[in-house]
Amino acid sequence: MHTVETVLLVLMLGALTGIAARYVRAIPLPLIQIAIGALIAWPQKGLHIAFDPELFLLLFIPPLLFADGWRIPKREFFALARPILLLAFGLVLITVLGLGYLIHWMIPAMPLTVAFTLAAVVSPTDAVAVSAITRNLGMPHKTMHMLEGESLLNDASGLVAVKFAVAATLTGLFSWSNVAKDFTWMAVGGLGVGAAMGWGFSYARDAVTRRVGDVAATQMVLLLVLLPFAAYIVGEKIGVSGILAAVAAGIATNFADLDRSNFISERLQTEGTWSMVEAAFNGAIFLLLGLQLPSIMGTTLLHSGYDWWVLLGWVAAISSGLLLVRWVWIELGVHRALRTAHRQGKMTEKPSRLLNLATTMAGIRGAVTLAAALSIPVYLHNGRPFPERDLLIFLATGVILFTLILGAIALPLILRHMPAHEDTETQHEERAARMAACKAAIASLTITESDVQQHDEQWLAQYQEVVGRITQEYRNRIHLLDDSGVATSTEAQRDTPEMVQERRERYVKEMELRLHCIQVERDTLYAERQAHRINDETLRAMVSELDMSEVALRKRLVVARKAAGMPMASAHGAN
Repeated sequence: MHTVETVLLVLMLGALTGIAARYVRAIPLPLIQIAIGALIAWPQKGLHIAFDPELFLLLFIPPLLFADGWRIPKREFFALARPILLLAFGLVLITVLGLGYLIHWMIPAMPLTVAFTLAAVVSPTDAVAVSAITRNLGMPHKTMHMLEGESLLNDASGLVAVKFAVAATLTGLFSWSNVAKDFTWMAVGGLGVGAAMGWGFSYARDAVTRRVGDVAATQMVLLLVLLPFAAYIVGEKIGVSGILAAVAAGIATNFADLDRSNFISERLQTEGTWSMVEAAFNGAIFLLLGLQLPSIMGTTLLHSGYDWWVLLGWVAAISSGLLLVRWVWIELGVHRALRTAHRQGKMTEKPSRLLNLATTMAGIRGAVTLAAALSIPVYLHNGRPFPERDLLIFLATGVILFTLILGAIALPLILRHMPAHEDTETQHEERAARMAACKAAIASLTITESDVQQHDEQWLAQYQEVVGRITQEYRNRIHLLDDSGVATSTEAQRDTPEMVQERRERYVKEMELRLHCIQVERDTLYAERQAHRINDETLRAMVSELDMSEVALRKRLVVARKAAGMPMASAHGAN
């Protein structure tokens, strides 16, 4: 099959499996995609593609890590910096050393440097798979942010460790001082290059959009999508971590976006584009893993000389050792940092043995592990085959499947036994911010002395009438958001709880009727187009306005239903 056809097929299957996962909620999406990929490739005449690890790393990993760096809550990321760094760097070092010696002891035929290589290959975690498994299961938000931060950084630290372990195998030389020096250069250099490119792009974008406004939104979004590839390539060319460069570019761009509140079109296009890129690339990654699975298993079983049950035993032992090292490190090295973060108010949930166990089981391996395993060179410098390369790839793939399946079974069970956790802090912050925005909007409507002097009485009367309607709308929203029962007017202060609840339910009904009216408007516009009374351009412009209004109303309806204690409406038709 031609490469273009393969890519199109993989993207199509990624979209279809994403839809199927909505109906088969008991099985995590990554497992569905791996299984479908394996079924397609398993038969003799199935789909078999040549996997280029360097192309894989360039094509899939930078945009996904850039998107993670762009989306991850920066306040939580920096607030939980200590436990994240302990997991992302300290745990990787302990894993490479501890697991490397275990693998060499268990498989004497595998040289120690190759054992270290395998340990480095399986050290990066995959927060995407964890998110797919724990969706709607109650994983505490701050813990999930910590796992995302860990995955964001240990991809780079793991791949750097792989590079040094492979170099030691190829040359037979290893120096801790050189490793420390090179690692520091690659990490700091990668972060510096990425941050510089992120800020540079943001400065250039601001210079352009100050002149042309939102007219160039589509072109700016396209350049933003290309930015992670540029950061990765530049980083790799100058000898630093391209992956950390992509991460840093995403974080820097997000900080710059905080000053771009006026560019609505660009913001909407950016959100939609990145959502599509993430869904497509994440699906493609796990499908590609499934497509490689039969050939990896077949090659190892035919040429390794080991029985299948011995191979499966090694996979189970390595995976168990990996999770055991993770659990011990969390209990001994990270637990204190988590307790300190909880005591300082940076982490809502209190660290517990059960939460530590959930964090351990969340150490699922995924796409980066596969890419790192397949990037191992085939031959040494002297032309001899790389020692136990096929076995290394098989064991790494087995660890991915083992941790995925174990996580899919264990995480739901653990989270069900954890006390119910509600992110009340975030909800209070959101409610306070909405109230502050409403009050600021009301204050901005006050008639000034200059308005009185510049306009006649008719204008002032019309203005006051409009201001009255708008102010009442904002006051309704403030009453809805005010949990304390303290309102902004004397009348509202005499309201009983029953009256407050009735007002909230009435506001919900108003939002529902507004949404109904928008849907009727949209249907009418399409009917007008079908009757050839308006053209396509007019239709698109008017429907776009209604769509943005509906998105805003649906978000307000969710808040209103929560405040009124009413169940959420069906997600059908929601944006």
